[in-house]
Amino acid sequence: MTEQVKIAVIGAGLVGQRHIAAIDQVAGVRLSGVVEPNGGDFRAPVFADLDALFAGTDVDAVILSTPTPLHAFGAQACLAQGKPVLIEKPLATSVAEAQSIVDASEASGVPVLVGHHRRHNPLIQEAASLIKSGAIGDVRAAQATCWFYKPDDYFDAAPWRKKHGAGPISVNLVHDVDLMRYFCGEVISVQAQLAPSTRGFENEDLAAAVLRFDSGAICTITVSDSIVAPWSWELTSAEYPIYPKTDQSCYLIGGSDGSLSIPDMRIWRHDGTKSWWHPMQPSEVHHAKSDPLINQIAHFAQVIRGETPPLVTASEGLRTMQVVEAIQTAATTQQTVHIKPPRHATCKAVD
Repeated sequence: MTEQVKIAVIGAGLVGQRHIAAIDQVAGVRLSGVVEPNGGDFRAPVFADLDALFAGTDVDAVILSTPTPLHAFGAQACLAQGKPVLIEKPLATSVAEAQSIVDASEASGVPVLVGHHRRHNPLIQEAASLIKSGAIGDVRAAQATCWFYKPDDYFDAAPWRKKHGAGPISVNLVHDVDLMRYFCGEVISVQAQLAPSTRGFENEDLAAAVLRFDSGAICTITVSDSIVAPWSWELTSAEYPIYPKTDQSCYLIGGSDGSLSIPDMRIWRHDGTKSWWHPMQPSEVHHAKSDPLINQIAHFAQVIRGETPPLVTASEGLRTMQVVEAIQTAATTQQTVHIKPPRHATCKAVD
């Protein structure tokens, strides 16, 4: 495929509009259509639904940025048309739905990508490379903090955000869980706690979990959208300018030879013998900077052309969903949840 890749965006909400803007920044890619029942001006034909899109314009692939409950239906419709699809996170509303998408992708041979766009950030790729190269030794522990305060009008503008299943575990923590898997490997068991919304919503507004990885490493991970704090990826990474940047880090990866803080990308080691009696010094790791959403579109175009395999496959999205669902189950039942590999999970992320 040498001509421009034609991508349609399904759902032109806040995230969909970011995808549309990113498409405009990638050479060799153009927006061929938008599905948005409410209409709008997107410099491309606008359609009421997927059937009208496929009947009305030529499309090479689709970005699915609808509300999560519509992901499974939309994915199946795109795969039936033989169209590669990039699905916003989370992949689906449940592990069972996510598995159905994985099965359909594998049966059709049509790729499904999941929008865990942070993996396309050069900073994250450099951090993962450092960890996997042994720069801090064997990973023993990790900490991930996702604390921020969402104002009342965030919920008033979209009342579905107040409902059960739309709390920060599934909406926000899913990103951090995905990165902990990217850094540390597969999670095999989960323990968790949650607290009900202090604003009286149906969902939680605070949760914490302990994740055990198959390597033996342990991660503590917490999320809240009702804590005033500077420690979250949104507020520390400068990835999206709408969020004011702080000078803090939100991830700590502890190894047998040193530790890495992210996103300030400092590796801490002892000057000499590894001992708490000896001084420690940080060394800062330099990395490239670029917009991960734009990088994700460029990567999607390469996948569509058959030039590279997906970085975040449907199977990867399913594995992350397993952990998120396990956190919710463990917090509700107060039982340790053990995670088994999903069936036919043969597609791994690109290192």
